[in-house]
Amino acid sequence: MRSAPTDGGVAATEALPPPAERFEVRPRRWTKRILPQTMFGRSLLLIVMPLVLVQIIATWVFYDRHWETVSYRYSSDVAGDIGLVIEAMKYTPRPVDQTGLLETGSALTDMSFTLEPGKTLPPPLPSGGTLLETQLHQTLAERVGRPYWIDADNDPDDVLIGIQLPGAVLSVIVPRKRLYTSTTYIFMLWMVGSSLILAFVAALFLRNQVKSLRRLAAAAEGFGKGRPVRFSKVEGALEVRQAAVAFFQMRDRIQRQVRQRTEMLAGVSHDLRTPMTRMKLALELLGDDPAVAELKSDVIEMERLVDLYLDFARGEGTESPVETDIAMLLDDIAAAVRRDGTPLSLSVPGEIVVPVRPNALRRCLGNLITNARQYGTHVWLAGLAVEGGVDILIDDDGPGIPAEDRDRVFQPFVRLDASRNSETGGIGLGLAIARDVARSHGGDVRLETSPQGGLRARVHLPS
Repeated sequence: MRSAPTDGGVAATEALPPPAERFEVRPRRWTKRILPQTMFGRSLLLIVMPLVLVQIIATWVFYDRHWETVSYRYSSDVAGDIGLVIEAMKYTPRPVDQTGLLETGSALTDMSFTLEPGKTLPPPLPSGGTLLETQLHQTLAERVGRPYWIDADNDPDDVLIGIQLPGAVLSVIVPRKRLYTSTTYIFMLWMVGSSLILAFVAALFLRNQVKSLRRLAAAAEGFGKGRPVRFSKVEGALEVRQAAVAFFQMRDRIQRQVRQRTEMLAGVSHDLRTPMTRMKLALELLGDDPAVAELKSDVIEMERLVDLYLDFARGEGTESPVETDIAMLLDDIAAAVRRDGTPLSLSVPGEIVVPVRPNALRRCLGNLITNARQYGTHVWLAGLAVEGGVDILIDDDGPGIPAEDRDRVFQPFVRLDASRNSETGGIGLGLAIARDVARSHGGDVRLETSPQGGLRARVHLPS
């Protein structure tokens, strides 16, 4: 069992997942699964749904009240004209007079009347169940009161109606324009067209509003990954502007705090190094006494500890992120480690360019590799392209760390070996520095069991 992580130490543990994965994930209800997930989609839905509902209600009311009523009146007028012609034929028994009556009726009613003596009505056609046929059946039964026959399917422009008279059939050709009103379709087109125009205008407006939120979210994510904010102009609605102003104020406060801390640590470094330099010079003048050699060793250890403290407190420093080829960076780190005599196997993918702080990332990986070689005989370093970024794996064949201690070793100054013997480990800052650097890039260090039998440190860097 691995006893302690060194200052460059790494232990494999089930560390906290990346920040985006730390929130509780609850199963979504079926309503949330079918509803839009973006603010643009939900806002547009809030506008479109009432509009569609109003359209449905208006259409139903119009169809049920206005259209049906008007259509019934048109059908009633047609049946009334036919009934009037039939009643007038009773008072003109002579064929010549009936012919003139039918011609006059055709001219005045815009319908064509034809009397066919000796004929009877054909078998009734199957009804299509349309509103036109239903209303014609009803009005003809009310106003004519004679056997009738309707053909509304053969001609797209006219409707043929046959009325059974004594010894003859009265054929009537009725133009469909007498049974329909074009205002119905105009109303429907106007209603649908205006709704589409309003929805289009609303979508354009919402897109502009959501765009400012997306920019603010991208800026917050980039700042969380240590990258420069790419916009400074505050846009959008009042609430969005307030959120953007609050974000920029927070950014300035954080940057000012980091800058002040770095300046303070620079002064502390100078103040500590100056007396230690004087001590080293004084010890050199004392000769080669064994006690002097021990003091020299203590001064060197003090310098190393001061450097470690400053590295931990400095964090990401003032280094700016640059587009870096992770494969080339790992190759350089592996070459430096091999020069120190550490057996290391390297496996890297093709070119993977990620914006990182190269020096800070070298410090992070250097601490993890140092810890791996402290407790193992061989180190494996690999890069792995994953969705949303890259994972860097450091494996060893050492004794490992118990699963229950894997998260605790990331805390500053925590060692599994309480003796703080420099030969068995450092002061417990190596893993803390490594995780601090990884999280300053928006990633994290997760510790796992290595397939090599030891420990694995997984460094995730987002793209």
